[in-house]
Amino acid sequence: MAFESLAERLQDTLKKIRGKGKVSEQDVKEMMREVRLALLEADVNFKVVKQFIANVKEKALGQEVMKSLTPGQQVIKVVNEELTALMGGEQSKIAVASKPPTVVMMVGLQGAGKTTTTAKLANHLRKKHNRNPILVAADIYRPAAIKQLETLGKQLNMPVFSLGDQVSPVEIAKQAIERAKEAHHDYVLIDTAGRLHIDEELMDELQQVKEVAKPDEILLVVDAMTGQDAVNVAESFHEQLDVSGVVLTKLDGDTRGGAALSVKAVTNTPIKFAGMGEKIDQLEPFHPERMASRILGMGDVLTLIEKAQSTVDEEKARELEKKMRTMDFTFDDFLEQLDQVRSMGPLDELLGMMPGMNKAKGLKNLQVDEKQISRVEAIVRSMTKQEKQDPSIINASRRRRIAKGSGTAIQDVNRLLKQFEEMKKMMKQMTNMAGKAKKKGKGFGGFKMPF
Repeated sequence: MAFESLAERLQDTLKKIRGKGKVSEQDVKEMMREVRLALLEADVNFKVVKQFIANVKEKALGQEVMKSLTPGQQVIKVVNEELTALMGGEQSKIAVASKPPTVVMMVGLQGAGKTTTTAKLANHLRKKHNRNPILVAADIYRPAAIKQLETLGKQLNMPVFSLGDQVSPVEIAKQAIERAKEAHHDYVLIDTAGRLHIDEELMDELQQVKEVAKPDEILLVVDAMTGQDAVNVAESFHEQLDVSGVVLTKLDGDTRGGAALSVKAVTNTPIKFAGMGEKIDQLEPFHPERMASRILGMGDVLTLIEKAQSTVDEEKARELEKKMRTMDFTFDDFLEQLDQVRSMGPLDELLGMMPGMNKAKGLKNLQVDEKQISRVEAIVRSMTKQEKQDPSIINASRRRRIAKGSGTAIQDVNRLLKQFEEMKKMMKQMTNMAGKAKKKGKGFGGFKMPF
């Protein structure tokens, strides 16, 4: 997860104050010292840290907080609000021109993931907003940049406008917009050239493209892994091009998160999207309040729900719920459910969105073993149709055959069968409890998922 070490430091610090019935000025000062260190270690710009600490301290020591019934929780609320404000306050959406097409210029240094992000954005606009974008290959300098965009366009079944690498980017942009109007494309995404560093030549050319294309949006693609350098890059581009938004890439990597927390404050330019993985559909709108919530260990239920809504078939979900209630849940249903959950993204990422998961006992450093899940899948797929429907018929010889077919041990098969029965009982309990809406729950007897 992005911000992993920062999240851990902040959560440990805030834990000390969370349950306090009384909070002294000294408590707040000590907490802010820890928060300051955590932010500086995460490579957040020192001016940004200074301002953040001052804002939190002022509000946390206010009468409203100190005299409230749960001052510890109020202090955490203040930290959450200030962290959200630091990253932009609320989601900033992509521009929509009053008269189509909407022209978006993608700019940034070489290696930040600009070309891939251009394709990801086109995919997002089509899937989530029902738009009809055209990709424009205007990076004529980097070897294979045009080819890369064309390959991505083919993968997405989306048009790519190119005039090769012998025509100027200014002319390419001009003709691409004309083509978009003729073919009724409502978004034009121009992939411009980058360099390994900011230079005059690059900026002059981008200024010329800007003059001709008259973009409604200039999105700066920044590699979150570069830390403080990302902020310097954002500042330079913004000064010379008046950037309207930032896309942070590689936010799923082992990044300290300083760029995301600094870039908005330093440039006053909103983060509009975040790249959360290498796959073409792993670009998400950036929600400051959700990210702040995740950093502080409060989960991100809204994103989790949105992921589920976009991947889970409602009719199948209702059918599954009925099966769970009546204990008709089979291994076929289990496989189907596993596929749907997997299509939502990596499981440890999904668990990270659930409130309290990272603080729950034994789950703080939870790593979901995808290989183990694959083994479980192999065992189920090695069963006959009849065995999947009625596991009670699986005797010793059948277990040997399933173990051999799935490349696992008989003990693995036995364990899965036992846990599957426990899971069915647990589901029955849960649906009964939900039906009765009882507040008293007895837990589930140490049940473990079968992977």
